Amino acid sequence: MVIRARDYKLYDLLIIPIKNSPFWSIITIAVRIFNALLPSLQIYVTAKFIDTAVAIFEGKAERGQIMLPLFLTMGIISYQNIIRLLMDLIDLRINIKMTENFRQAIVEKRARLEYKHIENNDSWDLISRTCKDPVGRIRGGMGDLLGAVDLIIRVVSILMVLMTQVWWAGLLIILICVPLFYIAAKAGKTTYEANKEAEKHHRRGWYLSYILTGRELVEERTLFSFSEHVNEIWHEKYETARKISQRAELKRFIKMKGSSLITVFINLAIIGVLIPAVGSGEITIGMFMGLVTASLNLVQMMSWQLTWITSQMANIREYLKDLSEFSKLSEQDSAVDLPSDMSGFEFESIEFKNVSFKYPGTERYILKNCSFKLRSKMHYAFVGVNGAGKTTITKLLTGMYDNYEGEIYINGKNLRDYSLPELKGIFSVVYQDFARYSIPLKDNIKLGNVLTDDDERLKESINNISLDEAVGKLPDGVNTWLGKIKEEGVDLSGGEWQKVAIARNLYSGRPVSILDEPTAALDPVAESNIYEMFGRISAAKSTIFITHRLGAARLADEILVIDDGRVAEQGNHSFLVELDGIYAKMYESQKGWYEA
Repeated sequence: MVIRARDYKLYDLLIIPIKNSPFWSIITIAVRIFNALLPSLQIYVTAKFIDTAVAIFEGKAERGQIMLPLFLTMGIISYQNIIRLLMDLIDLRINIKMTENFRQAIVEKRARLEYKHIENNDSWDLISRTCKDPVGRIRGGMGDLLGAVDLIIRVVSILMVLMTQVWWAGLLIILICVPLFYIAAKAGKTTYEANKEAEKHHRRGWYLSYILTGRELVEERTLFSFSEHVNEIWHEKYETARKISQRAELKRFIKMKGSSLITVFINLAIIGVLIPAVGSGEITIGMFMGLVTASLNLVQMMSWQLTWITSQMANIREYLKDLSEFSKLSEQDSAVDLPSDMSGFEFESIEFKNVSFKYPGTERYILKNCSFKLRSKMHYAFVGVNGAGKTTITKLLTGMYDNYEGEIYINGKNLRDYSLPELKGIFSVVYQDFARYSIPLKDNIKLGNVLTDDDERLKESINNISLDEAVGKLPDGVNTWLGKIKEEGVDLSGGEWQKVAIARNLYSGRPVSILDEPTAALDPVAESNIYEMFGRISAAKSTIFITHRLGAARLADEILVIDDGRVAEQGNHSFLVELDGIYAKMYESQKGWYEA
């Protein structure tokens, strides 16, 4: 299944499940329609059973005549009990298929999005809302839509039965139903809007709850003892959201129960009118009991089910709007394709020629007429203050953005002429916020190159980054699960996780390695040691270090100082110190970090 760019409507709540699980979805629809018709059928069965029982009691019928209506009554009761269990199993089958197909389609759509959507707050909020339990939202919407159809069929079929017996009573209930539907729709909309407002406070409350309970924050909670203060703020947000929801729910309750009380009185009036009809023989006792039971059930449905469905339908319509907008977000060609095998590629150079770039939706240029050239088998360091444009350079090189001005060349070939899989096969990046996967250690590293499964390369990557000692202490060696997802999982120290991320880079075997401040959480000396180790084991390879701390920069063959979106200074450490410019001032302010 593929998420197409279009407007998703209410009928898609049926179409999407049918596409994913046609047989079981159609069975579900058929069962819901049959269940909706069952109450009207039950009226006739109940009437036949009671009328036959009365006739037998009066000696006007044989005992054997009660068997058919008795079996029909027992059959209806048995069906109602069994179908609930069967529908649970059917729902499970549909959910499995929806998870396999629809959820995967959502994930793939998300993976194909242009990177600009990930960094835009509004589109990221949209992505988060749409991708949060998409199967549950669509399946819930399907249930609500079928519930609405179910309710309409029940009301219409019962009214048709009633009108065949006492035509004016049916018309009277129709006149009652119209304002009830209006009140329910209005109450449902009010409840949805209130819940939407309450959700803002709930989100803040959830974040505060994480601060109070999150494992990662336990040290600071203990050290600063801020739990009581944060708990007070959380309670305030919780109470605000609760009161908003409570007021809306109270209004809904008053409206619907007030309406249902009116309906009850009218039903009593209808019952009063039907009694003389029974006395005159216009309707039988059995039909009277069947109609009374159906009318009372109708009141119950109109009191609660109608309001609930109306509220849920308002909710799912908002989700369908989000899904429509999500489906129309622009995609990047070949975004989900595997990296190309670039084993025969010999890296020679990277060149920026008057490159200027500003992020979509902004006016400020991050890079302005930026020009430089990098050659093979050299270690380069890009340094500068935060926001100077260092990381932006890596985003352009790896194809995350292509809306730059000027030209970028790799081996003399325009960057735009490379496919995204080819760029994936050329560059390997270790980011500052590198991923910590809760999977076995070996898989953590082997994700660096999904095109190969080489245990010897794995061992070499671990040894080169001096991770072998830490691996030796793990209970199952490289097969040990990392993180706390599994009970037997082991968590690593910050420095060990960073070595795992760099080992992943080494395992990739890409021609050009980029380290984008992956050691920013370490102290400057530890950071310098990591870079020195990486530089040593990649001596014959091309590497780019991105950093605002200069301990690692000293190890580079050449340093490029990025300032105000351009290369302000370039040269090795000694040259730049003697130049007494931006780099020299930065180094002077930081050199105490690296002195014993």
